[in-house]
Amino acid sequence: MTIPQKLQAIQRLSGLNQTKLAAKLGVTFVAFNRWMNDKAIPRKKAQERIDALYREYTGLTVIPEKELQAKKGIVLLKAKGAGNVLHTILVNPDIRDQFVLTLTYTSNSIEGSTLTEAETAVVLFQNVALPDKTLTEQLEAKNHQTALLYLFDHLHGRKAVDEHLLLKLHGMLMNGIRPDAGSYRHHGVRIIGADLPTANCLKVPSLMEELAQDFMISRGDIIADAADIHARFEKIHPFSDGNGRIGRLLLHAMLLEKNLPPAVIRPERKRLYYSFLNIAQKKDDTSILQDFFCDAILDGWDILNRK
Repeated sequence: MTIPQKLQAIQRLSGLNQTKLAAKLGVTFVAFNRWMNDKAIPRKKAQERIDALYREYTGLTVIPEKELQAKKGIVLLKAKGAGNVLHTILVNPDIRDQFVLTLTYTSNSIEGSTLTEAETAVVLFQNVALPDKTLTEQLEAKNHQTALLYLFDHLHGRKAVDEHLLLKLHGMLMNGIRPDAGSYRHHGVRIIGADLPTANCLKVPSLMEELAQDFMISRGDIIADAADIHARFEKIHPFSDGNGRIGRLLLHAMLLEKNLPPAVIRPERKRLYYSFLNIAQKKDDTSILQDFFCDAILDGWDILNRK
């Protein structure tokens, strides 16, 4: 199927006009219109976004095994010649700060923060309070920065990625925001926008203990492991708030332990992210989430290589 045919199918199924579809793909209307009329060919990353959107709207949720393995190969090959990824991040302030900014902005934006990337940079690095933004949003940004830097140092010290670390990170993330920061929830919660039951609060400690044992054991395929753990963690939803951000911090930790950069999940891909995560949780098939994470890790490689 050609690019124009895929775009036409997406437009029919989504009911969105070209302007809104262009925004969803993160491109200008002019660029989108040229693709639609077969007057230009999207670059590789844009084609991947189109394919992901096509799969979402058509319901084609199975990634061909060869295609997935090929993409994993590209991601993992970069690690072989990259040296120590975490060391590179820590000894290069510009790379470290770019990861802190990008991961803080994207993770909080996915959860509904209205801070732009530029505003997030001001809050994080200039310690300036923005009068037209809520104190909570600004505190969430600073807290995420603190938690992420702590995670980098924790991993650099070759300390375990375990249940204690997750509770510590949650305490930092929700410091000054929630009274139950650093503790598992003691009540029921639901995932907004998802028809998916979360774990009974009485079972959360035992489920998290079991999950922690699994994410400390490598089974040879870090992309598959990361997708599986992330889907299971978010389904347990162990905290009253902050589950998405802690889940993504855990994802970064698992990747960094295997010498891969953090995964950059852009807010414009939020719908795809939630859709693929939901598929993984309901169908017990993480292939499409693995494919999504490969793209996110490649974005991480771009930051590491100052692109």
